Amino acid sequence: MRTTELLSLPDEAATSALARRLAASLQDGLVIYLHGDLGAGKTSFARAFLQALGVGERVKSPTYSLMESYRLPARIAWHLDLYRIADPGELEWLGLDALADPSALVLVEWPERGEGALPAPDLRVDLAYEGLGRKAAFSALSSRGEAVLARLSDSLAGLIL
Repeated sequence: MRTTELLSLPDEAATSALARRLAASLQDGLVIYLHGDLGAGKTSFARAFLQALGVGERVKSPTYSLMESYRLPARIAWHLDLYRIADPGELEWLGLDALADPSALVLVEWPERGEGALPAPDLRVDLAYEGLGRKAAFSALSSRGEAVLARLSDSLAGLIL
């Protein structure tokens, strides 16, 4: 498993810039688990990431709908927020079979609440508070995640966010 060093994100603009760089590092579908405390920037990160991939419509938080889908030029993207889920069995009616498509892009906030019902992650993004800003770290959990993380690391070389 490859992990990046902690990246300092002094403001929301830096979080968005990092999400855009991750989006530029994609070549295929990917399953991304977003971890962090409430308010750590998971939805902001997901929004910037999806917009960088070409989502032209408003990217809203799926906190109440649980799942939103977006048609991209080459694939479909799914954004899930499982904060309100108490048991993974509650996800049964969502039709999560579509998430298994290897070309799909899947972003999951609070993935630990859907354990066993979700596809395995390729990449883990950890966001945390750091003073008035945030910090981020990435962990590759598959060969697809390794490839994306290698491209991301190359694009971040020498960059101070």
